Amino acid sequence: MRLATFLHNDTPTLGLVREEGIIPAPGLSMLEAIEQWEAVSAELARLTGPAVPLARERLLAPIPKPRRNIMCLGLNYAEHIKESADARGREAKTPAHPVFFTKATHAVNGPYANIPFDESVSAQIDWEAEMAVVIGRGGKSISQAEAMSFVFGYSIINDVSARDLQFNHGQFFKGKSLDGACPMGPWIVTADEILDPHNLPIRCRVNGETKQEANTGMMIFKIPAIIESLSRGMTLEPGDVIATGTPSGVGFARTPPEFLKPGDVVECEVESIGLLRNKVG
Repeated sequence: MRLATFLHNDTPTLGLVREEGIIPAPGLSMLEAIEQWEAVSAELARLTGPAVPLARERLLAPIPKPRRNIMCLGLNYAEHIKESADARGREAKTPAHPVFFTKATHAVNGPYANIPFDESVSAQIDWEAEMAVVIGRGGKSISQAEAMSFVFGYSIINDVSARDLQFNHGQFFKGKSLDGACPMGPWIVTADEILDPHNLPIRCRVNGETKQEANTGMMIFKIPAIIESLSRGMTLEPGDVIATGTPSGVGFARTPPEFLKPGDVVECEVESIGLLRNKVG
């Protein structure tokens, strides 16, 4: 299933995405559907009724207000490690363990919404296409063997990064958490629809020009290893969102560096999941 959150009669509403449009499922939020999945999944699959046209401007982030920060991986693609190290004059080193950081909940933005731009805050806004994993049931100290059974589904995130803030502050959180700096969506594709999440082409385009192109199979730490490491001694909850890292091709590592400016259009795509399309400014 593809489940979206959209504005229906001016109210955020859960909906089942089909070819003919979105069929509203009033009475449930996305988080409630995830938490109650065993009880409601069959009913959602059988939804009938008039479909609402799939209007991009009405789509919200699948989870518009997550209960917790978006959990993110840094340095999870080898070529991105190399380009980042080269750009900063450092030796490229593959991490022995996943590198985690978070993006604040108010960074979450719609799949077709504008990315805010304020040059007085940051003039170095960068793109990062990423596949996102949505946790379906809670657990702690989850083994790799069990990990995939905790996955509810998959989505896409643009981990928009204010590089000057990120580097000035010496850590990721501030530079990753500006308001609107986490476009997400356009929906969640349930795990049963994705045969192999480690073999999906992933791309980012800016104004139609391809900037990133890779495959999720190139991740250093695969989803079971990510979940095992993240959950060790720390409870994961239904609706938690994990961004699995970005491939090479980001703006700050280019020669010369490239950053987003007002009017630019950024598209992040993961095959079999969907496409984000956000204008800057």
